Amino acid sequence: MKFLLAAINAKYIHSNPAVYSLRAYVDERLKPNVEIAEYTINNQMDKILYDIYVRKPDVIGFSCYIWNITMILDLVRELHKLMPGLPIWLGGPEVSYDARELMEVYPFLAGIMIGEGEVTFQELLQYYVGLGKSGEGAGRKLADIAGLCLPGGYTAVRELTDLNHLPFLYGDLEGFSDRIIYYESSRGCPYRCSYCLSSIDKKVRLRDIAIVRKELKFFLDHKVKQVKFIDRTFNCIHKHAMEIWAYLLEHDNGVTNFHFEIAADIMTDEEISLLSQMRPGLVQLEIGVQTVNPVTLKAIHRHMDLDRLKQTVRSLRVGKNIHLHLDLIAGLPYEDYTSFRNSFNEVYAMTPEELQLGFLKVLKGSEMQEKALEYGIYYFEKPPYEVLYTKWLSYGEVRKLKKVEEVLTLYYNSGQYTHTLPFLQTAFDSPFSMFEAMAAFFEDKGYFINSPARAYRYQILLAFAMQWDEAYTAVYKELLLFDLYLRENLKSRPEFAQDSSIYKMDIRDIYAREEKERSLLPDYSGYDARQLGKMTHIEPFTYPVWELAEEEKALQFKSSGRHREEALYYVMFDYRNRNCLSREAHTIILSGFREDC
Repeated sequence: MKFLLAAINAKYIHSNPAVYSLRAYVDERLKPNVEIAEYTINNQMDKILYDIYVRKPDVIGFSCYIWNITMILDLVRELHKLMPGLPIWLGGPEVSYDARELMEVYPFLAGIMIGEGEVTFQELLQYYVGLGKSGEGAGRKLADIAGLCLPGGYTAVRELTDLNHLPFLYGDLEGFSDRIIYYESSRGCPYRCSYCLSSIDKKVRLRDIAIVRKELKFFLDHKVKQVKFIDRTFNCIHKHAMEIWAYLLEHDNGVTNFHFEIAADIMTDEEISLLSQMRPGLVQLEIGVQTVNPVTLKAIHRHMDLDRLKQTVRSLRVGKNIHLHLDLIAGLPYEDYTSFRNSFNEVYAMTPEELQLGFLKVLKGSEMQEKALEYGIYYFEKPPYEVLYTKWLSYGEVRKLKKVEEVLTLYYNSGQYTHTLPFLQTAFDSPFSMFEAMAAFFEDKGYFINSPARAYRYQILLAFAMQWDEAYTAVYKELLLFDLYLRENLKSRPEFAQDSSIYKMDIRDIYAREEKERSLLPDYSGYDARQLGKMTHIEPFTYPVWELAEEEKALQFKSSGRHREEALYYVMFDYRNRNCLSREAHTIILSGFREDC
């Protein structure tokens, strides 16, 4: 008997911990009856159908989320035609809150697993293995298995799982090469955010720290690239968070990155102090700010100390060792366009490495779904149930914010314009105004329809900057060139770069001197001047653009009138030594401002 667990992921680099947890939980003697198949939403449906067909399962179960439910429901219709006798099961958050309605629309379904599924799946597997046999599992009825929705209705409610009884998902890492590893050390959340399904289960359950240490050791020993904790609010239990972070600090392998979702306003000084000792790149933190509007925060049941959050972010940034990802949600109750603009500017001022501008999703089973009519929140009927408009935010304004999100992703979250954007921002009254104007520029030029290639985006940003800050065109050209060379050793120079041929002799002399002295590039011993010139890059600049990534210094530069003077700087870009967080090349300033140039 083969029970096929099918997962359809959003991207290839993702994995589905749910199906692996179901298989890991079953008795060892039953494991040969379980097979896992993973696909992505980009796979063609007929190819998925054929793959399932040739696997010849006796029973199949699909793991359902907002990103894959539409495809899964289309798939099961065709699968039922192709294999009419195949029992089809669904499970996961996207089918747990309207299971009865789904059973009515899709009467050929065998049933739906509700909520946490490890124990439920084992009993379901025992049922199918026991069919037609004597002994354990024989005579078992589906109606006796808790946590199911069957054609005849719901069975008994399944109790929450003891996390310490769950086995480790990753006995081996076969199939996980170049993919994100997901891990949970807790389930549940103490907070009651009205848009989140985690608020339904308010009890936080922890995995025993001795078990967690053992499992983290496995990841560290195998030097996996990234482990993403799926704990809803990782630091809600201080002792638990400290023990895990202390273990990672002590056993850091110099390779693995660990991602955590935290609440910054409850972070203690002790936690901040411990995190400040981490290797750059060991830990990255995701902080859900969502909004700074106090009325909105109250309506969605978020009790956030904004001043404390800001102080925490400032403290975390001091060590320059932690990637910070801050989130905002547009479309929340009582937040209009002006209010969201304020939220954006407040969070942008915290200078995270990534600012995610998300849009409210009205999830099944959430309080937000219950109050959507009261709040005048209208949203797509189909997944991902994203907001169309609200009583406070029009559809046109939502679309404007969508465009802001696109340019924010391209130009800020990409991390490729770290010196150009701060200087450009000084031409606007706020960061939001800059991205709003950039979005309008993109729309006017048709770039939202014909998406520009990555290399051409620098040229586009230059054209946009010239429109708003034309007096500094020469400075913007060098800022963009500096940002470009920070990331890659270009084979061909961009159109806006100055002719550097007149500096060839100077650059050749610098490399010749380095071949003899070995003072600038100690990691390149054994390479001659010609090889050094290919492995690194030296670029002449007439402005100190590396100093202009801070707003205050950019404003001082503008007010000084220095942009009208000529200077000469040589900057060496060392690509072997990159910043662990930004991946920017190490830079060496070879000469400073010279009055006689």
